[in-house]
Amino acid sequence: MTIDQSFYIGYISKTRGLKGEVQLFFEFEEYESLDMDVVFVEVNKKLVPYFVDAIKFQKNSTAYVTFEDVDHIDKAQILVRKKLYLSNDKMPERDPDDFRYTDLIGFLVIDENHGELGRITDVQEFPQQFVATVDMDGKELMFPLSDDLILGIDGEEEIIEVELPEGLVDLYKE
Repeated sequence: MTIDQSFYIGYISKTRGLKGEVQLFFEFEEYESLDMDVVFVEVNKKLVPYFVDAIKFQKNSTAYVTFEDVDHIDKAQILVRKKLYLSNDKMPERDPDDFRYTDLIGFLVIDENHGELGRITDVQEFPQQFVATVDMDGKELMFPLSDDLILGIDGEEEIIEVELPEGLVDLYKE
């Protein structure tokens, strides 16, 4: 299994107890729908399979997991802060009408006043809002994905039209 054949779901955040149980932190939105009989842990840039014995999902994007053959805190400790992956065939199907801000990655941003700004390279979720990062001639322009700023989204042409606050684009051009 390689990283190309898998998708990232989160990481092991800490150990729990003395019998090898670990806490997973999910960065995958619909983590409760994942089929997690086998997960792949990134160790030295290689994916190592771990078979899940038991999993208890929590409400705060975490779960408590015990793996086969990890029966002591010392065996679990070496897994802390390691990234977790699942094989691509376990990726849940999404409804085509289910739109997410992260789907905007690759879209061309056109501002009402400044014209074409560049393509969205990243979308990050912060507690109050989502923020898009645009590659503007080698510089990163960041703006909130707010209904107040978005004039329209064309999914066919992969274009998002915005009206950014006065002075925001100028800050990044300097």
